[in-house]
Amino acid sequence: MLLHGSSKHPAETITLTPHLVVRFAARAIDFYRRAFGAEEVLRLNGPDGEIVHAELRLGAASLYLNEESPGDEARSPESLGGAPASLHLYVADVDHAFARAVAAGAIPVTRVADMFWGDRYGTVRDPFGYEWALATRTEVLSPEEIRARAQRILTAAAAEAPPARPAAGM
Repeated sequence: MLLHGSSKHPAETITLTPHLVVRFAARAIDFYRRAFGAEEVLRLNGPDGEIVHAELRLGAASLYLNEESPGDEARSPESLGGAPASLHLYVADVDHAFARAVAAGAIPVTRVADMFWGDRYGTVRDPFGYEWALATRTEVLSPEEIRARAQRILTAAAAEAPPARPAAGM
């Protein structure tokens, strides 16, 4: 088991650190500062000025990023036709964070609402193709409570769903 600050990883990072590939890395750093309050820790530029590695801090977490380089198999969501992953960011006030991200240029995906698992939650897509889930914990629930709530929602949704139509030719 890896623990925060163990000898297996740097003390200033948590165990898992997302690493994003983006087009226009300098613009991405600026956006993440404005949208999420990220702080730039490190920026390494290559010989042509492209950002080959950057580290940002968002609360207690680090976020690494670098410029797209298709020749090195480092492709951005734009090159891939979408992002293969999303990021989940806990914040003190999700309504404020959501509005701040949208004001900075993020596109709303799902509006902020209270969720069955105990978070107030909404999602945005950043200008670089990544989806960010923004959340504030509003209730501390046990796994059993979360499962029971999920089951009630799934059962209600199934009851409201229209009946399946027979396949063509049947």
